[in-house]
Amino acid sequence: MIPTVTVDGVPDPLPEGLVVLDVREPVEWQHGHIEGAVHVPLALLPQRLAELPTAQTLVVCKVGARSAHAVTWLQQQGHDAVNLAGGMLDWAAAGRPMVSETGRPPQVV
Repeated sequence: MIPTVTVDGVPDPLPEGLVVLDVREPVEWQHGHIEGAVHVPLALLPQRLAELPTAQTLVVCKVGARSAHAVTWLQQQGHDAVNLAGGMLDWAAAGRPMVSETGRPPQVV
């Protein structure tokens, strides 16, 4: 069973000490992400595991599938990770804050 939370279950603002890990591809990240999130594309997770804080981690992708894989793997490595059901699409739909690197308003692509 993969620990999962919906957007409604994520405090706003995010609690102190919670790490947000975004496992989407770089182009997706650039268009819109949660401010302060750590970006590690799913394929690079094994090589970059040492960079990740060991604090409780909310793992996000576009809809929740890639992040579910990441949560399963991170738990096997001893991390306290939770999947965001509905991913960034639900995050954006709920009107939660996002930032972008494109100079345009953030969006989920």
